[in-house]
Amino acid sequence: MLISRLVEAAVFLAVGAILGSAQVPDGLRSAVGGNHAYDVVSNIVYKVANNYELRLDVYHPHAVPGPIPVVMMIHGGDWISGSKDDYIHYAGSYIATGFAVVNVECRLGKVSLAPAAVKDCQRAPRWIGVGAKQYNFDLEKMVVTGTSAGGPLAPATGMIPASTGANECANMIPPNDAGPKLTAIINICGITDVADLLQGPKLRTCVASWLGGQPNQEDLASRLSPLTYARSGGPAELTIHSDADPTVPYSHAVRLHEVLSEAGVRDQWMTVQGGGHGGFTAEQDILAFRTTRSFLESLGIRAISH
Repeated sequence: MLISRLVEAAVFLAVGAILGSAQVPDGLRSAVGGNHAYDVVSNIVYKVANNYELRLDVYHPHAVPGPIPVVMMIHGGDWISGSKDDYIHYAGSYIATGFAVVNVECRLGKVSLAPAAVKDCQRAPRWIGVGAKQYNFDLEKMVVTGTSAGGPLAPATGMIPASTGANECANMIPPNDAGPKLTAIINICGITDVADLLQGPKLRTCVASWLGGQPNQEDLASRLSPLTYARSGGPAELTIHSDADPTVPYSHAVRLHEVLSEAGVRDQWMTVQGGGHGGFTAEQDILAFRTTRSFLESLGIRAISH
């Protein structure tokens, strides 16, 4: 068991240093039992909005027979800062263990206020669907993950229906823009109740800045919150959150777990004891990696065979 955990630690920590290369080093490849190089295609424009080009990066195993499970990754940064490049280390465990990864950017508040970022993230799966043949994506095994501000964007991508109704997020995305159905959501330290942080003692200036004082912003905050969209038949969801998170209250993870369970959605909840807002210790990172892998395997989502 100790050797296994040390190998996982080496995989999780070492892979971040090699993501700029299209070739996985021999030592790392040996640790994960792999023999595949990775192709890296950077800064593909997947959408243009407000004269702003939104880009994504694709990491996929080279020359692998058969479709490959794909993870769409959304960066954090409070919706007002950050970039896909800042959070690429979170893709390390997926890349090292044989998943394809699509790392997407979305419009920040200084470019477009909410709900622009949600619309962007909901467009990205459509691009993945169109590119499935070229990049060998398995659209039956598609995962979306987000950290911090990317946390609520990941559930929004998978939970807000493409067709809208009176009680849903009206005008969030046109029905003909719907992409492939997501199988699973991995939410790491994410906000699940945007309105909870809009005012009062829990006020987060980043939330107020993202909403920008728009008319009926309390209603908009509710419509942007994953809690609003728990429904039977939604994607399975894993939430990873620290019980000492100083930025996003732990209660957000608790409430999301409760509403998903009540709706009959398959969900799992991992508490990081005493951790911060992300930035976990190496041991906590390893545990999160192992929990994520186990959760995905329980859904039949496994990395490529090496």
